[in-house]
Amino acid sequence: MKRKLIAAIGIAGMMVSIAACGDDSGSGDSKGTDAKELTVWLTVDAQNNWPDLVKAADAAVQKAHPGVKINHEYYGWPDKNAKLDAVLATDKAPDVVEMGNTEMLGYMVKGAFAPLDTAKFDNSSAWLDGLKASVTYDGKTYGVPYYAGGRVANWRKDLFASAGVKTTPKTYTELTAALDKVQKKEGDKFSAWYQPTRDWYAAMSFVYDAGGSIAKEDGGQWKANLSSPESIKGLNEFKNVLDKYMHGDKTKDESDRYIVYGQGKSGMIFAPAWEGATAAAKENDKTGKLANNVENFVMPGPSGKNLPVFLGGSDLAVPVKSDAQALAAEWINAFTGPSGQKGLIAKGNLPNNKTDLATLKSDPATAVPATAAESNWFVPMAPGWGQVEKAQVLQTMLQSIGTGKKTVEAAAKDADAAIDKVINTK
Repeated sequence: MKRKLIAAIGIAGMMVSIAACGDDSGSGDSKGTDAKELTVWLTVDAQNNWPDLVKAADAAVQKAHPGVKINHEYYGWPDKNAKLDAVLATDKAPDVVEMGNTEMLGYMVKGAFAPLDTAKFDNSSAWLDGLKASVTYDGKTYGVPYYAGGRVANWRKDLFASAGVKTTPKTYTELTAALDKVQKKEGDKFSAWYQPTRDWYAAMSFVYDAGGSIAKEDGGQWKANLSSPESIKGLNEFKNVLDKYMHGDKTKDESDRYIVYGQGKSGMIFAPAWEGATAAAKENDKTGKLANNVENFVMPGPSGKNLPVFLGGSDLAVPVKSDAQALAAEWINAFTGPSGQKGLIAKGNLPNNKTDLATLKSDPATAVPATAAESNWFVPMAPGWGQVEKAQVLQTMLQSIGTGKKTVEAAAKDADAAIDKVINTK
């Protein structure tokens, strides 16, 4: 799914009570059981791509609660949080709100969402690890994973075939050998692998693959971990990729990666699964050769295992100021339960749980993204993580490494110091 997840930063203007709404049994158990009206905020993805699933969830709730009125409001991703922040400062909060999973943390820290009872949601015991992490803070669950999108490798079959490579690689050694052949054939002005330097999602996949991490929790406190031997190993491998295969601008992020790929300046990308197909679309394919020549495959990691990927996606939460929390939880379960997941899968999304994900692995059409998503990671669920993202600490570190301004060790040390200043700050 093509959309940008907007990190939760600051949550300006939001004035909500930090007082907890009970424990993980969920305040929705007793608040709003007899509500007559429900307001659901979703993004335009649902409105445009699966309105039938929204109607089905409405029908299920209205069957159980005759006469209940369900209102829907739809927002674009750039606009949603500003509107949500404003309404959370009033008594007019929606009852269900869709959040990008990277947006959840800042709102959970501020006490904006009600804790939920996971036992009331189908497949909660099988939620994908990275998605489960996105709705969990301080031992409580504040949301329900909705759907996901993972990252895969995508390359041009024609280019690799012309260099003598006819099958996708199963190991990192096979991958780098194939890239070496294409790089040699195409020359130094071509990027065998276009890997934007500031793409921290890709870089951290190498870090986690090597056994490292961005930060670690110990006794309730978070400590940056990019200078650990394991993290340094992963960062060094990322630098090797940049040095050997990335011959584009080493100060750029990933925002226009699919455009560069479509211009024919690269043989491979590692990106959200939609980017390869988008690059090959008629309006983006400037070579006229990508349409039948791009191919997704599971990205192998230097560790010998599949490279762990960041799972982007959406969660559904219940604002703490909702007067219909129990009804909201029922609607969320109807929307994200087995039938909802089946519908979302049919629309090209990854499910929120391992059970459904396993079934996708047996289908050639979905095997690659489903297999890639099995190994996943998520950002540190620390109170100050939003400040780390806002300051672009990781991007700055990676640009310093990629441009040669700093050594890997020096850049990681500086990034750790910057992270430690804010990561435990609410």
